[in-house]
Amino acid sequence: MFQMATRPLTPQALGLACSRVPPARRVRTAIRLAAGSSDGFQYMQLDLPPPLNSNIRKAEFIKSSTRVADCPPDKLPEFALIGRSNVGKSSLINSLTRNDKLAKVSKEPGMTKLINHYLINDCWYLVDLPGYGFAKAGKSNREEWLTFTKDFFIQRENLVSVLLLVDSSVTPQQVDADCANWLAECEVPFCIVFTKIDNRKRDMPPNAQNVRAFKQLMAAEWEELPRCFETSSRTGAGRSELLGYVASLRELHIRATK
Repeated sequence: MFQMATRPLTPQALGLACSRVPPARRVRTAIRLAAGSSDGFQYMQLDLPPPLNSNIRKAEFIKSSTRVADCPPDKLPEFALIGRSNVGKSSLINSLTRNDKLAKVSKEPGMTKLINHYLINDCWYLVDLPGYGFAKAGKSNREEWLTFTKDFFIQRENLVSVLLLVDSSVTPQQVDADCANWLAECEVPFCIVFTKIDNRKRDMPPNAQNVRAFKQLMAAEWEELPRCFETSSRTGAGRSELLGYVASLRELHIRATK
């Protein structure tokens, strides 16, 4: 039985676990274990090319889609953002593109209910996906959102990577770790983007402590962690590093598909 939104919903809770993903649909590269990092964790590292054309000169909203079949033609590299409701996906999009009016920012959790495509520099997409968690909608709508989100992950040929957003201003949420595990099981490449790194909440531990605690939660099951970034949409912290990483992945994707 599906539960009402008394606690966060996960793909697993809705029976959306993936059993197989065609290998040709994912960029494959050799992964090497990084040397011990400064924070004591081990990270997976891709052998990436230099970041070319990392600056965003142009960004425009293209369309919203209620199902994967309605999305723009699957011809350009795509980077999809996902995370709990109110994690700051729209704010991050606006920060990355330096356009405060591009994506609608709301204080009401669960406002993104569609697949939103933003064309960047006329050559790649940022894709805003519905947030998981405390979505204020009926059970059938919540099921539909997560279903087409899952379908997007496994059907889009040019999905290069998912940016899994995690709120650094709160203590670790198991639903975020569950989503990371689900992406790994589905063989969907992803990185972790900690948001709101400069926004400490009252009665909460420092953000750096929350970030470390989340990494420790993942490290209990992962030998090497995925690439992690710490960002602030208000100050722009982490922006250039994340865009550089995205640019390197785009170049890797282009080389792999030639």
